[in-house]
Amino acid sequence: MCSMPASAGRHWDGSRRITRHHRPVQIAGNSPSRLLRAGQSGRCRQCGNRIDLYQRADQRPIALHPAELATTHVPESCRWHLSSGIAFPHGDGSPWCRIPHVVLCPRRTPLCRPGPRLEAIRRQLAIHTRRLTDTGAFTPSPPPTSSQATDIDTDSPSRPVVQMLLCRYLAEQAVEHIRCVAQTRHRHRCAQPVLTPTNPAGAWRLLPTGPHRGQLTLRDALMAVYDLGHLPYSEQLRWRAQCCPQHAATAYAADLAVAEWQPFDPLLHAAHIRTRPPQPPARQLRGR
Repeated sequence: MCSMPASAGRHWDGSRRITRHHRPVQIAGNSPSRLLRAGQSGRCRQCGNRIDLYQRADQRPIALHPAELATTHVPESCRWHLSSGIAFPHGDGSPWCRIPHVVLCPRRTPLCRPGPRLEAIRRQLAIHTRRLTDTGAFTPSPPPTSSQATDIDTDSPSRPVVQMLLCRYLAEQAVEHIRCVAQTRHRHRCAQPVLTPTNPAGAWRLLPTGPHRGQLTLRDALMAVYDLGHLPYSEQLRWRAQCCPQHAATAYAADLAVAEWQPFDPLLHAAHIRTRPPQPPARQLRGR
């Protein structure tokens, strides 16, 4: 008696083989957060420990501790919960919550009075930071020096102030180096810059610093701001989402990183205030 070979679509006993087709991860167009799970993990620049990046309701990023903690061990002012990929600064009624990384970072002063459980986690993170430093896997970011402070007087600011959608933001890097945060088809971060020669660019203007949400009035001074307010509304939204023109036109393009805009505060970010706009290159002056 000869045995019949099993077909490719069935098991050895003749039962049907179920083939599961892998589907690419996509983000719905009406999703409040377009950030993929794969792109939410990172490392703290101060201690090197792992953090989870999320967006708040005001679209500002926040770094949370990757593990959930019991609410009995976390002060009420430090409790956060997640809903549809958005972080909210209060508990959701469950016995577990998330906590900001700044509360547990061993290289920062805690924002609240930590209990025994939080102190134990801080000690564990401090030991892990020491391990990473000794093995050369992590180098703490150096404190700002006088040479970095003089960068505000150079022609290419490393962290300019950008105005769009009637708000001002502090960029993480120079305007021409701001990179798209969308995911490509190869599941890598897009390498295209946000500033492209085919789309209208902003203009450097001298604008007053002004108070920030009820702060004391600052001295009447002008600072250099990369103004995008004269651009169309769609262009300002593209800059705020930190996307290149190609991915801005794609409704289902997911984000692989958090937009690196930080709301500008004239008191906290006084070191990045410029009193003169950058000069255009010499070749542009000759062309005029």
